[in-house]
Amino acid sequence: MPLNEEPGGPESAPYVTIVLPCFNEQDHVVKEVERVCAAMDASHHSYELLAVDDASTDDTLALLREAEPLFPRLRVLAFGHNGGAGTVRRIGTRRARGRIVVWTDADMTYPNERIPELVDLLAANPDIDQVVGARTQESGTHRLLRVPMKWLIRKLAERLTNTRIPDLNSGLRAFRREVSLPYLRLLPPGFSCVTTITLAFLSNQHLVHYIPIDYAKRSGTSKFHFVRDAYRYLLQVLRMVMYFNPLKVLMPLALWLLGIGAAKFVFDQVRAPLYIPNNTIMLLTSGLIVATMALLADLIVRSRGGD
Repeated sequence: MPLNEEPGGPESAPYVTIVLPCFNEQDHVVKEVERVCAAMDASHHSYELLAVDDASTDDTLALLREAEPLFPRLRVLAFGHNGGAGTVRRIGTRRARGRIVVWTDADMTYPNERIPELVDLLAANPDIDQVVGARTQESGTHRLLRVPMKWLIRKLAERLTNTRIPDLNSGLRAFRREVSLPYLRLLPPGFSCVTTITLAFLSNQHLVHYIPIDYAKRSGTSKFHFVRDAYRYLLQVLRMVMYFNPLKVLMPLALWLLGIGAAKFVFDQVRAPLYIPNNTIMLLTSGLIVATMALLADLIVRSRGGD
């Protein structure tokens, strides 16, 4: 019997489910399936590989269907319309039968032969809820723009979560399915879903462990659009921290407005006693409004059950 397989024969639930989003990956998707299956077969962990075709316009689905009989652990799921990587990972995680879920990509960028290493860390350390492959270098298009933008957003996320985050949006990670279930409804349809699951775990005191990995140049055409996806990436970081800890976002802004307004008030009184300009009143009022919003949002978060 493979390691960690539940008793009851070959139809028993596997220990690991690998969710593999596939969109127009015809030139390399079978190679990726072979690589993942070879690594997992050598690990002796029971597993299933859930390859989800996200309405590809090439022969990706046909190739997956042809490969399905050749790989006993491969399950192919086809979407009727394109839902995005986040939708694939959310539905794949819900349909996963394994206690450990692995997210990765099918574009040959991530060292998927190291997936068993991530699973081993979770199996050996019950206190760890997620293991992330932290990339040691950046590859791909728009590198000169992506590197500083990702660094700034990652530093913002670190400050808002009070946690060091070596890689905020790595696509290679393994986590405990049961822990992730309350947060799946928060996943956006696009690439920032990996950022969301990281911040959800960190914001709720689930231990996330990072291991350094290499990151190769992708095969095929990148689906990343710099301006659109960078904007969504930044917005998702703020949204997630607002969802779990709104005081981190709103209260510093409120204190800045109140502080500037108070300093302006003192200056105004020295210059013209008993006269308060409209801009001073606006600064103080805005600060009070934002502070009230922060406290109300924090009250809602604390009274919300199940998160």
